Amino acid sequence: MSKNFDYVINNCQKEQKYDIEFLDLKTAKEIFDFHKSFPVYQETPLWNLKNLAKDLGVAKVYVKDEAYRFDLNAFKVLGGALAVGKIIAKMADIPASEFTFENLKNAKEKLGDLTFVTATDGNHGRGLAWAANVLGYKSVVYMPKGSALERAENIRAENSECTITELNYDDAVRLANKQAEEKGWIMVQDTAWPGYEEIPQWIMQGYMTLGYETYLQLEKDKEEAPTHIFLQAGVGSLAASICGFFANAYGSAPKIVVVEPNTVDCIYRTAKANDGEIHIVTGDLETIMAGLACGEPNPFAWYVLRDHAYAFLTCPNYAAADGMRILASPLNDDPRVISGESGAAPFGCIVNVINDNKLLDLKNKLELDENSRLLFVNSEGDTDQENYRDVVWYGKFNRFED
Repeated sequence: MSKNFDYVINNCQKEQKYDIEFLDLKTAKEIFDFHKSFPVYQETPLWNLKNLAKDLGVAKVYVKDEAYRFDLNAFKVLGGALAVGKIIAKMADIPASEFTFENLKNAKEKLGDLTFVTATDGNHGRGLAWAANVLGYKSVVYMPKGSALERAENIRAENSECTITELNYDDAVRLANKQAEEKGWIMVQDTAWPGYEEIPQWIMQGYMTLGYETYLQLEKDKEEAPTHIFLQAGVGSLAASICGFFANAYGSAPKIVVVEPNTVDCIYRTAKANDGEIHIVTGDLETIMAGLACGEPNPFAWYVLRDHAYAFLTCPNYAAADGMRILASPLNDDPRVISGESGAAPFGCIVNVINDNKLLDLKNKLELDENSRLLFVNSEGDTDQENYRDVVWYGKFNRFED
């Protein structure tokens, strides 16, 4: 195994599979219709990187590009907007048949002032702040230590109170929850714990819009279903959402491969231990993949991945940086994709797996060959522009330094 790449093929044993009906095609269509009711809605691109696929020796390389989502440069708003919307609809007695942006906005007169609170590495907080702001409400956001100032400023631009703390991500979540309990704020977080379960499931459902769009785009272009889907994981909510959606949409999931930083790999550790317990990572949670720097999995997300994912991988910083650079430098007439550290992680990881002879065993275990149709999700664009340029322009985080 090449340095800092580890993997486990899923062999988790379970007596009964977790019910993924909440991630079904019908629910995805309803949530898609909700997101379409926002005036800024536009379908994000599904790029077909034909020249790169030929270079890698595979049949297809698709990239669902969430850098275009709601002009917020990341997918996270899909979950935050749905959760905020569901909370408002529940409080204002808005029926499912009237669950639209306009009706939620009109509920402000009935509900008065509300404050939503969360912890974030950047994208989730910005999405939540945006959703709260456009619907007329306040938000408070806590960020872990080392967070990029640009990400904090983007959150503040959405009329939100945002603080970079001296805590790691998981402790920032605990701080946000404590503040919610003490001040009567509404906690909107994408991970779950006993007594806090409904909202994280709504957030997972919100992410299905990007999966549903992809499903429709492939159908429209008369393309075959992907054989492999590579998904980045922090707490695992995105990975589980897309995994569960495609398992329902296709009857069985394509090979779902979960990718994490090798320094913050709670889902990989949980899968590798295979003992029925959730395994967490503590400490400073250091990685350039800021959106994946989460030490405690969402239990609901883990149950979905336990039952339906094919493999769990970890990768070093340089793999994510490789992905950023390769996507920014397209072959021939392939489109250019601007991808941040977390957005490019699975892509860079798999390019290394295919091209590095030291990773041949992993390539074979993943059954990557000339018939493989690969789907990636660019979950964010250049949300930290200074670091993006350091990586893409100046070669920061390369395999010779990492």
